[in-house]
Order: sequence, then structure tokens, then C-alpha cells
Amino acid sequence: MQVPAPVEYERATSVDNAIALLERYGPEARLIAGGHSLLPMMKLRLARPEVLIDINDLSDLSYIRVDGGALHIGAMTRHRELLESAVAGQHFPILHDAERVIADPIVRNRGTVGGSICQADPSEDLSAVFAALKARAVVRGAGGEREIAMDDFHLGPYETAVGPAEILLEIRVDLPAGASAGSAYEKVERRVGDWAVVAAGAALTLDGETVSQAGIGLAAAGAAHFRAAGAEAALVGSHADEASFVNAARIASEECHPPTDQRGPEDYKRHLVGELTKRALRRAVARARGQEA
Repeated sequence: MQVPAPVEYERATSVDNAIALLERYGPEARLIAGGHSLLPMMKLRLARPEVLIDINDLSDLSYIRVDGGALHIGAMTRHRELLESAVAGQHFPILHDAERVIADPIVRNRGTVGGSICQADPSEDLSAVFAALKARAVVRGAGGEREIAMDDFHLGPYETAVGPAEILLEIRVDLPAGASAGSAYEKVERRVGDWAVVAAGAALTLDGETVSQAGIGLAAAGAAHFRAAGAEAALVGSHADEASFVNAARIASEECHPPTDQRGPEDYKRHLVGELTKRALRRAVARARGQEA
């Protein structure tokens, strides 16, 4: 039986208390909320924190609201809450698409949005979604708050820009500037609730029939910062039609670096990147045109 190494335990009573505990115990302390990513790694001893700081009492970090032209999602928001949020689905249906295929109801009931993106797993769905949406993360430490663009938030596999004595407060996503905006997420998995073999998300804003803004996020595809930046650039200013989608999908498949692993070889995953990018773009545009809920 696999068991974690011995670890001390503290329960934070507030954000400031959590930061103080992180400062007290140093870089070997880890925050824990849902624990569905951290605990399995601890059992395998791939992660060996000396102290766990439980932040489940920080209910003030659980919210979904629109304020100042942006959607604000608290770091302690559970996956189930995001899936059931009408306001999140209204503005960004990609969030509901992704949440429907994240793990299972048990995990979604306890797992948190903040925990998912801070884990920085290369196959993590919400990391790809927030990359496509060009979201921003707000973190706080003893020195105050700072805002980090998603491109700067994920530094590499299992590594983020959150400092050793900082805590993620929320994710902010600017609302689309125009009325014609749509988003969608497509995923291939070996079985329901599994990590992605490959997944692709798209978020587009249209000016008439022209793409004025574009975001493409990729999971499990070895894409830098979970984004297909070259494909996005090719879409902006192009006509929102099949030819543009095919071109963007080709670029996305060429600029990523999917690993060969137990879920499939590199060439198969590149094929999936292209196919899923096209599907996500089609659905995003259909939603922008009001043709799909």
C-alpha cells in the first residue's frame, strides 16, 4: 500500500493567516483544498511537503460574479459550482463544456478551480480554457496583491508563478467587447473523467464575419503556456469560415509538442490537435452567431 511521508498539518482561518503560515514554514509548505491532485502525488511520494495548510475554511474565496467588465471566479470555487453557474455559462460556455468532462461528480464536488490551475498539470482542462480566454490570476502575499497573465502564470509542468508565500485569490476573465462572441471546448479521453489524450478550447469574437479576437488553448499537447499563439494570430482578421479554421488547426498542430506516452504516440496527438481545434472553432463561431446554445 502506498502512503504519504509524514507531514505536519495546519488549518488556516483567513487569507492573511494562510500567508503567515506559508511564511512561517517556508517553501516546503503546501496549501490544500480539494486535494485530488496533491494527495495522489503524495501517496506516490512525487510530492513530499513538510507541512499541509488546509484552506477549506476560506469560504470568502468561493464566488462567481461579474464586476467591472470581467467575470471573477474565486480560487476556492468548486468545480460543481462553476458547472452550475448560469452567469459563467452565459458569458463563457467553454467553462461549462470543460467542467462537464473534468473527472467525476465526487471530484467536482470537492476539487477547486484554484487547485486545478495551481497544480499546472500539462493535461489540466481549466488551464487550457483560461489560456484560451486570456484570463488573469490574482495572487496575494505579505507585500500585497499582483495580477498575472495566464501566459506568465504557468511557467512549465507543475510550476507556476505563485511564490512560496503567496496564495491565489481569483481568476479574472474580461467580458467580450462585442456582442458576437462564442467559445467551446473539445476533449478526447480514454474513458469518462480521465485526463485528456488531447483537448482544445477556442474563444472568438466576431466583427461581422471577421474574427476580431481569438484564443486557442490546448491541453496534453505540449503547447507553451497551454496556448496555440500562432494559430490565434492567423485567425485574427480572417473570415470566420472553414478555410480559416483548417488553416488555424494546421498551425496549432505544427506548433505544439505532444509527448508520446501511454495515451498515444506524438503523430496521433498532433492529428487530434488539428481535429479538435477545428471542432472547437466551429462550435465557438456557431455560438457567436446564436446558432448553438
